[in-house]
Amino acid sequence: MNDIVVNENNARWAVFDAAWYRAQHPDLEQQMAAAEIADVYEFYIKVGQSLRHAPNPFFDEAWYVATYQDVAEMVAAGTFSSGFEHYTAIGHADRSPHWLFSDRYYLLSNTDITRTRLDEAGLINGYAHYLANGDKEYRAGHLFFDPTLYAAAKQGEVLAEGPFTDFVYDGCKAGSSVKLSYYFDPVWYLQTYPQVAVDIAAGLWVCALQHYLFNKTPRQFDPNRYFSESFYASVHVDIITPLEAGQFRNGFDHFIQFGVFESRKPHPDIDLAAYFRSVSVQADIQNGLCRDVFAHYVRSLEHGRPPEDKIDVNELTSKALFAARARSLRPLFARQPIDFTLAGLPIISVIMVMFNQLDLTLNALDSLRHCYGGPIDLILVDSGSADESRHVERYVTGAKIVRFSHNIGFVEACNAALSNVAAPVTLFMNNDVLLERGAIAAVLNRLATADDIGAVGGKIIRTNGKLQEAGCIIWRDGSTEGYLRDADPNVPEANFVRDVDFCSGVFLAVRSDVLKSLGGFDVTFKPAYFEEIDLCIRLHQAGYRVVYDPAIMVVHQEYSSGDPAIAAAMMAQNHPKFRKKNLEYLRTKYPRNRDLLAHARSPKVSGNRILFIEDRVPLRHLGSGFTRSNDIIRTMATLGHQVSVFPIYQPIESILDIYPDFPDTVEIIHDRELKDLGEFLKDRSGYFDILWIARTHNAERLLDILLAASAHLPINNIVLDTEAVAAPRLAGRDILQGRTPAVALEKAVQQELASAYFCQKIVAVNDRDAEIIRQAGFKDVSILGHVQTIAPTAKPFTERHDMLFVGAIHDQESPNLDGLEWFVNEVLPLLNGKLPDEVGFTIAGYVNRRIDMSVFGRARRVRLRGPVDDLVQVYNNHRIFVAPTRYAGGIPFKLHEAASYGLPIVASTLLCQQVGWRGDVELLAASVTDPHEFATQIVKLYTDETLWNQMRQGALARLAVENSPQFYRERLAGILKDVAG
Repeated sequence: MNDIVVNENNARWAVFDAAWYRAQHPDLEQQMAAAEIADVYEFYIKVGQSLRHAPNPFFDEAWYVATYQDVAEMVAAGTFSSGFEHYTAIGHADRSPHWLFSDRYYLLSNTDITRTRLDEAGLINGYAHYLANGDKEYRAGHLFFDPTLYAAAKQGEVLAEGPFTDFVYDGCKAGSSVKLSYYFDPVWYLQTYPQVAVDIAAGLWVCALQHYLFNKTPRQFDPNRYFSESFYASVHVDIITPLEAGQFRNGFDHFIQFGVFESRKPHPDIDLAAYFRSVSVQADIQNGLCRDVFAHYVRSLEHGRPPEDKIDVNELTSKALFAARARSLRPLFARQPIDFTLAGLPIISVIMVMFNQLDLTLNALDSLRHCYGGPIDLILVDSGSADESRHVERYVTGAKIVRFSHNIGFVEACNAALSNVAAPVTLFMNNDVLLERGAIAAVLNRLATADDIGAVGGKIIRTNGKLQEAGCIIWRDGSTEGYLRDADPNVPEANFVRDVDFCSGVFLAVRSDVLKSLGGFDVTFKPAYFEEIDLCIRLHQAGYRVVYDPAIMVVHQEYSSGDPAIAAAMMAQNHPKFRKKNLEYLRTKYPRNRDLLAHARSPKVSGNRILFIEDRVPLRHLGSGFTRSNDIIRTMATLGHQVSVFPIYQPIESILDIYPDFPDTVEIIHDRELKDLGEFLKDRSGYFDILWIARTHNAERLLDILLAASAHLPINNIVLDTEAVAAPRLAGRDILQGRTPAVALEKAVQQELASAYFCQKIVAVNDRDAEIIRQAGFKDVSILGHVQTIAPTAKPFTERHDMLFVGAIHDQESPNLDGLEWFVNEVLPLLNGKLPDEVGFTIAGYVNRRIDMSVFGRARRVRLRGPVDDLVQVYNNHRIFVAPTRYAGGIPFKLHEAASYGLPIVASTLLCQQVGWRGDVELLAASVTDPHEFATQIVKLYTDETLWNQMRQGALARLAVENSPQFYRERLAGILKDVAG
């Protein structure tokens, strides 16, 4: 029998805790006396192990032996005296020692804890780190143990050693009474399954949570009232086979790993997809408040806090609150006037008409001042006010004030102010609004983008949080409509820049010189209504555009300045005048029809309306062709096309992640997915000029939907962008893995392109793929590769260190995952003794949650970074880039990206061929069948400064010739011209 080594592992789990051991075994003294052993530790070694005793609260002996069958067999055979001896000797490398600690979860959740970091700290494994540091830092070691929830339940107790340590020293009893995560409710569980409480009392289980996690019939127990095993399995039938194969413990195991991130329904009464559309929910998850939408849902219900944007607010109440807020600021303005004093030339003139309502006026002006700190030429027109508005200068300094003894109406008041305008931009702004952050800057920025933009308006939101308008429509009969009235302000259709018929006078910015040349508002429409619509028509007729920009956000207390009935009467009075004056213009507009909303929301300008369909919203960090799709969309927008992006799979990303990745003129349909596409195409019947389908498999996936919707499509203007022909890649994978490809390559290509007949243009990513497609019988094939702006990082060779890999890993079949496994297992060990031990290998990029990257983290030299926001610094700090891909299709974007940042590359010969670069000129190449050659090339490039500079300059020069933005624009413009004519 081998004695257990207690301390050499520098791990708290390896320490024999005599005091705890005595407390666990009240009859210990009698047992020791019977065994004639005086020392507690000696008793544990000689007797306790055979009795399945644990040496400390951090290791669960009974659970460990019961969980790992091979361990039980080795203990029974005498190979090890106990599970603890096994764990100490070898199990610590890849086994979990306690039922509420998962080494895999801990390393996956904390990618900074790698083998390299553990070695530096002298710690043997992740559990040692957790007990030494992570627990005290409130890191979680298991999905079902949230340290913050446990600490909250302890009601202010100081947990000096950490929540988990406190939990296990307390005998894990809290697992029956305290909600340790939002995934399991122990109180509900024991009420629902009373036999479990009986079993716990009998000593069969430590607590309710342990029973749930390890009972032998897991599909018969629900974890809480919000998840139903029976419902989940009945609705999501695709999980049945993996469940029966033992890939998942139960439906909830699948749900928390994957289903929740796919917004699958966990319960008949819970729609997580709809819940996730809440921007406040997305923001909370992005900011780390909750791991996922299910946890957020449970948390919000149990805290009694539904998402703010899910509360239906009565508009009368919200208006009253808006007015009350304005009144509450009165003392502030009395003591601290709002300062609009000019020091220099103004950037913008703001015309605001007042008729009483001083509190609202000051509220609006205060938001204007806070919104923009630059020079504002403020012109206030007092249209016969009878309240304190007559003395507005007491509360506002630096404004020009134009006064009238009676109410002359909005039209004449604005025109009277026009002669006082001193800035190049004039803003008509109601006095019953609040401007959101950046509204004025957005106006100025939008006008600066094009000289033919004559006016700009924004997203007008009513006090109840619903839209008043997202731009406005003029119908053929002269009636008008605020687009998307009553919709959520965050719907996709309200959140992209577009030309519109007009924007409301609530907030309308116009170029001052153009406004003056048109004579301001037409007095035909005095006192008010239809004047801003008429002005926008005259702008159109003068060759100017009116643009809606959602970055301009305005909250409006609608109808605060008058009786809605009076307003309706004035509209009725002016409508015939408006129709008569603009009859010829109106004849060009769309007839009022719900089916024509998409057409009518924006006048047709130059460029095509393009529907771009992808697997996912193509965010750049996703890699794997999504970066290229993103570049195509960006370039389409740059070329003046109106692009709508429709994902096959509804995004799991927040709109806070989505919108920054695209031009603001792109419409991103982030709240729909494949099942909604048919209805979407019907709603947009005849709207699109070009349909661009990304990825060959989507042609097959969409074919039935497109056939059914063909009457609504640009049926002869459909593009299939293959992104990468998959058949050669899959054949290469099979050969590498020792399998004979199921079908010949030619037949595999034919099968892959079986639905391509539906498309009139096929796009390939390189010459190699284009030739494969042509050989399959398709002649009209264009080539569109990658675009790459050269931006070499600055650090010289001597100030850089470490090797880098950046690439996306979406599934187990990912070429990047295969290449990394080969490189880490076969090549990295060969660098020992050839490169200093401190030279690390950083793995960065998007990783699907299904992928266990902790296996790499256990390897020496490896550092896991995951997705990186600032790639510039990552490339600037590393010395070389490694691309060990063994099978692939298309063009490796990662090579172009690394080269553009000036990082020299060692790549597989396959990638060298795909990108068409020359070994020893633009990069160093090595065969993936020879790890020694690959290691030799790495050592050469890492240690030879002259060679390093040669490869850096060679790759940059090649990019400048083949991948420039200008070349890319020309190539894409040519493809689109071929399609649409």
